[in-house]
Amino acid sequence: MATAALIGSTGLVGSRILSTLLAPSPATEPITAVHAFSRRPLPATTADPSSRLRPHTSSDTASWPADYASLGAPAVFFSALGTTRAAAGSFAKQREVDYDQNLAMAKAALAAGTTTYVLISSGGSNEKSLMPYMRMKGEIETAVSALDFEHIIILKPGLLIGKRPELRTAEYILQLIAGALGVISKRWLTDWWAQDAGIIAKAAVKAGVDASQGKVPEGVGKGSTAASKIQIEPKCKKMALLTSHPTDNHIQRQRITYTSHVHYE
Repeated sequence: MATAALIGSTGLVGSRILSTLLAPSPATEPITAVHAFSRRPLPATTADPSSRLRPHTSSDTASWPADYASLGAPAVFFSALGTTRAAAGSFAKQREVDYDQNLAMAKAALAAGTTTYVLISSGGSNEKSLMPYMRMKGEIETAVSALDFEHIIILKPGLLIGKRPELRTAEYILQLIAGALGVISKRWLTDWWAQDAGIIAKAAVKAGVDASQGKVPEGVGKGSTAASKIQIEPKCKKMALLTSHPTDNHIQRQRITYTSHVHYE
């Protein structure tokens, strides 16, 4: 049996990762406790039917790495931490969250003995991009990939579909467009650039928990002492391998959602 830790617990994908981890299912059966770090209190509606939730709420995010060290060694660490330039006040402040805090917590997890790391990044991320946001996302991927975890899993979704507690006008408009195109043909006009946050969360949990239990796709990490790395992007034909309920029709329809390829290194 094992424990899990999560940062970004109140965000669009992070809140769904949390609910997936807390819900009884074969995918999460090995997890006995979920340590959820957040800057603000978790919603009162957060369901915890198995009494596995261990909240760690503090606006002083600089204290989180030390708090993580006190957890023992969670088997898997999920990071869905991120903010916007508008919410942070400047790109420099946004970088403190999306890059600095993410990297500090990844290092704390590694030092604590966590073996599997899961990062929710962004489609189009590239450390050589001319766009500051995409460059920052590419830089954090590179930085955490250099850490000596046994398994590193990076998910790179496109536009996130789902309701947030706060309104993001540009995102909301794009979600409306995605919804309208989805009425015509979800598979061909929507799934390749817009993904349901709940499906991404289920894929992250399934991949992370499986890897922490040594259940990785055939050939991953074999014949090498290097850590296995699984990178998931939209339109992935192999996503069914990583979803929580491969027989669920809705998830089956989302297979193409996760990017054109999965890299196993």
